[in-house]
Amino acid sequence: MTRRLLIRPGAIGDFILSLPALHALKANYTEVWCAEQNVPLGKFADRAISLGTSGLSRLGLLPADDVVARLNGFDSIISWSATGREELERLELPVTFLKALPDPGIHATAFYNRQARDILAQTSGAQKITWNPAIRCPPRPRTFAAIHPFASSAAKRAPMALFEQHASRLARHMPVHWLAGPEEDLPGAVRIPDLYDLACWLAGAKVYVGNDSGISHLAAAVGTPTLALFSATRPTEWAPRGIAHAVRLVTGT
Repeated sequence: MTRRLLIRPGAIGDFILSLPALHALKANYTEVWCAEQNVPLGKFADRAISLGTSGLSRLGLLPADDVVARLNGFDSIISWSATGREELERLELPVTFLKALPDPGIHATAFYNRQARDILAQTSGAQKITWNPAIRCPPRPRTFAAIHPFASSAAKRAPMALFEQHASRLARHMPVHWLAGPEEDLPGAVRIPDLYDLACWLAGAKVYVGNDSGISHLAAAVGTPTLALFSATRPTEWAPRGIAHAVRLVTGT
């Protein structure tokens, strides 16, 4: 029985775009250590915990015998994190370090899938890897439009007027719900902190409109038709992947 640890730091979108690779790398027992907000999206694993809870940052700095003991319990460790790298190498653990950012010109999902394929070719032979990230939620009717006008940086945010135009058009055909995160200023917006619960809510949307953001990747991953407005990053590398998704390039704030 193979016990494998997947250490995957990064923002929401980074984690979602690597989901096909993470799924492919599952072993008989699999743990995922990731950013705290992404823990609810680790349901494909036997256990998912936050990097803060894992104690990985204590290696080489603070007492960490408990962390070392847990790491020694894995037959395979695959890490996209630089945190604790020197200490992990010194401990001679069975760890493979992978680049966290894709090469220019390669879509992130394709890049992570290639990493997984290379590992599997050395361990278990060829294996088909799903192209699109997918998050499974209970089926529900699609009855509304969801609009999320925020992103991690101002440079990634399309003008609010553009979202209002989309909302006005969509409102002629269906209810429109505006969506915001816990710290985002939008009175009356829907706020669902748990990302898996949010994913299942988005699974009830007929259409989603958002920026280059983790929530746009979340909507696409549950199969919601997604329009992502890109203004600062390259969609060839970071566009959402889903059953029905489109990208529009915009300028101005």
